[in-house]
Amino acid sequence: MTKPVKGLDDSTQSALHQMNPWWKGNAMEQLPVTRRHLVFQIEKRFEYRLAPITVVRGSRQIGKTTACLQVISDLLSQGVGAERIMRVQFDDIESFRLGKDPVLRIVEWYEQHILQTSLNNKAAAGEECFLFFDEVQNLEDWSTQLKFLVDTNTVQSVVTGSSALRIEQGRDSLAGRINTIESGTLSLTEIGAIRNIEAPDAFLPDNGISRLKQIDFWLRLKAYGIEHRSFADRVFSAFSERGAYPIAHLRAQVPWEFVADQLNETVIRRVIQHDLRLGEKGRKRDPQLLEELFRLCCRYAGQSISIQKLTQELQLVLGATIGVQRVRTYLHFLSDTLLVRLIQPMELRLKKKRSDPKICLADHGLRMSWLQEHIPLDFVNDENNQDIATLAGFLSESVVGSMLSNISGLDLSYLPARGKDPELDFVITIGDQRIPIEVKYRNTIRAEHYHGLDWFISKPVNRAPFGILITKNEEESRHERVITIPLKHFLLMR
Repeated sequence: MTKPVKGLDDSTQSALHQMNPWWKGNAMEQLPVTRRHLVFQIEKRFEYRLAPITVVRGSRQIGKTTACLQVISDLLSQGVGAERIMRVQFDDIESFRLGKDPVLRIVEWYEQHILQTSLNNKAAAGEECFLFFDEVQNLEDWSTQLKFLVDTNTVQSVVTGSSALRIEQGRDSLAGRINTIESGTLSLTEIGAIRNIEAPDAFLPDNGISRLKQIDFWLRLKAYGIEHRSFADRVFSAFSERGAYPIAHLRAQVPWEFVADQLNETVIRRVIQHDLRLGEKGRKRDPQLLEELFRLCCRYAGQSISIQKLTQELQLVLGATIGVQRVRTYLHFLSDTLLVRLIQPMELRLKKKRSDPKICLADHGLRMSWLQEHIPLDFVNDENNQDIATLAGFLSESVVGSMLSNISGLDLSYLPARGKDPELDFVITIGDQRIPIEVKYRNTIRAEHYHGLDWFISKPVNRAPFGILITKNEEESRHERVITIPLKHFLLMR
């Protein structure tokens, strides 16, 4: 008779069986027919075996759990024994998060009651096991437990998380044992697939960032966009209208107002009222301050706004005395949830001057849902709609910043204006090279729009062989070292 694992009561064991219906030969929940690129990326990590733990990091409701379930479905269809797969959703069942070393206790129970042998015995027999841990970063000492697990067992694990800080804090413990996938909202190619529009492949291969420092890569991306112009036009229109959260396109027939309510409830309020509810030592955070600060992030998406200005506006709206440091801390809380990406200023020649980060949203659909204001990225005439054109320009910067932030391993910053030196929207650093990127999202591109790129490229210290100008429409470059790419074609990269 097997010795019961201490602390796993009947309800916890029942929940584990419900999360793993394949153990008893039962069907899984119905999954979308289409698949995110994330599914392929996870399966490639299993094949390459670079590390025993694959970490999938992204904000809530972008499809991390669905991707893991689709990977499990593939494993089962390939003949992997049902008992060799376990999935645990840690943010659903309170008992999973209580007690000492819950991950290790659950694995011990799994070995005793499902495998009826050890993980290592299974691996020795050529039947390695696959463990999936959703939102495991909510557990105390999660990384230490996983380190012990993979150091003492031959097993493949997938860890998902919507907290950038908590996942980052686990890197030191798990050094050499993890491979991270950054997962954002849907790409244009994924939106096309969901909407049954024949989609081209994403242009940038998984983890192929070294290619970005080659001018030929950008020239081929530009040509790729022209080749697939019809697709890009059609899908970018859907992206402009509804953003890129999966629910917005999986339920494309549902009016936007209902989708917006769902995003507000399951993404924004869930983060503010659940994920960010408690701080260190159980201290409660102010949900009203978080809500209003997120509202300002939506207002100023794509811009670098001083913390002082944000503080003044919050004091006015809330009618309360709020400190600058508190606002700075709360802004980083929002960044930690990956709803907001803070692009940090680039420091050149070791000159340290404190500048504020540039605010980019995980998706402009969140702005539409939270502010109940639609700014079309595919507007037609900026002469007659200057206010819309200005906001669309800022949102396009936010879209670019968010997309680049989701490329694993990419060093991304922006260059603030200093004295007579112009501001640059983004700078990506790869090895010893820097690639400046300027976003000019307007109907007419003029010679002065090249000024910032030309200045940056001309400085030998910047080590910039060329620059990128992201535009609204197809444009011929006026500078031999600047490649112009429309935003809708640029987004075909992912």
